Amino acid sequence: MQIPCSMTRSIEMLSCLPSEIEVKYKMAECYTMLKQDKDAIAILDGIPSRQRTPKINMMLANLYKKAGQERSSVTSYKEVLRQCPLALDAILGLLSLSVKGAEVASMTMNVIQSIPNLDWLSVWIKAYAFVHTGDNTRAINTICSLEKKSLLRDNVDILGSLADLYFRAGDNKNAILKFEQAQMLDPYLIKGMDVYGYLLAREGRLEDVENLGCRLFNISDQHAEPWVVSGCHSFYSKRYSRALYLGAKAIQLNSNSVQALLLKGAALRNMGRVQEAIIHFREAIRLAPCRLDCYEGLIECYLASNGLREATVMANNVYKTLGANAQTLTLLATVCLEDPVAQEKAKTLLDKALTQRPDYIKAVVKKAELLSREQKYEDGIALLRNALANQSDCILHRMLGDFLVAVNEYQEAMDQYSIALSLDPNDQKSLEGMQKMEKEESPTDATQEEDVDDMEGSGEEGDLEGSDSEAAQWADQEQWFGMQ
Repeated sequence: MQIPCSMTRSIEMLSCLPSEIEVKYKMAECYTMLKQDKDAIAILDGIPSRQRTPKINMMLANLYKKAGQERSSVTSYKEVLRQCPLALDAILGLLSLSVKGAEVASMTMNVIQSIPNLDWLSVWIKAYAFVHTGDNTRAINTICSLEKKSLLRDNVDILGSLADLYFRAGDNKNAILKFEQAQMLDPYLIKGMDVYGYLLAREGRLEDVENLGCRLFNISDQHAEPWVVSGCHSFYSKRYSRALYLGAKAIQLNSNSVQALLLKGAALRNMGRVQEAIIHFREAIRLAPCRLDCYEGLIECYLASNGLREATVMANNVYKTLGANAQTLTLLATVCLEDPVAQEKAKTLLDKALTQRPDYIKAVVKKAELLSREQKYEDGIALLRNALANQSDCILHRMLGDFLVAVNEYQEAMDQYSIALSLDPNDQKSLEGMQKMEKEESPTDATQEEDVDDMEGSGEEGDLEGSDSEAAQWADQEQWFGMQ
């Protein structure tokens, strides 16, 4: 019996139609893009467990994790690994939810043993287990050993992870170096570039930050990273309203962007909106509990609002949770320095931090501040010279200049201010130190400069008015984007 042509076409059309499960997956994708995660979860939950493909379980795991349903997320990630033992994103998902590295490795052991050249995977799992427990030193050492293997040499993901780890460990110099290597290997790299831009901005390399932002926008403006980089340029140019707007835009594109939350929180804090800033820093801590800079931002807010008790409690919790390393010791010492009765404790903590890491800049800066309070200028000079023997940093050169002025070493102080300004031309304190010395050396010139300043006073007021109008412009855009 011959089948009619029309029926044949109908059968072919039916065979080309996606299955009901695929349609539900596509609907969940749409809900996710519309930021309607609850509806996406409801759609996927309606698919029977046995009919869920790895990509469905992966989407469910990510959605559960975002919603804070950790147990359900772990179950879904494990189901992905059961079906696809080499799913690296599922491995990272489990490690980020505090599943032990040994347990995750056991789920991939059979595959590692049966496929040649996969011996690196167990080391990779071990490395990222250290990452997610906050053990930055061991994570760096393990990933460095991976980088030396021929199969993973010049791997962009490995370099990006290593750069991020150096950043978390406070080694900004090596972090920038690794980000630059990754960027050279992949000119279209976006992941991690927000941190890279932040580091460049902190170094005073604002022109490089601007160029990086333009390059990222040319790649895509639908990622948070370009907006964060541009926001960092605005923040370190002291244009806080614009930085706030750019940070909010980045959060709209990716609500889990830690760097965007930190940018917006810092902008709010510097604009005097401390309570709003605290909310953003707390959210950053929830998303990245092992990142010290999230806690630093929150503690700065507490100190800015005279919340010394809250800052002390938080610093002690960080010290206990992340361990006694140079960074946590320095953070606790920073809070102690704000308490007149805890100066000796601060000194002890800083000495411990510098014993562990003599090159840790934040510890050197805080110890120098303490020595300045005690008027121990010679000790401060020795500390700063020792720190500058193996590295060059704007703040350290500027502080050395301040100490040298205190002991009447004016010429060398001028040299140190010049070096500081060559490293960061926007460093206002170095510029003020140099101008002050120039005025003291030449009282006549200083008087003439004051006369010129008086004549140009109206021009300066005009600039200030311009900055106010810009702030109002960005404030309007903040309102447009729903920022409270």
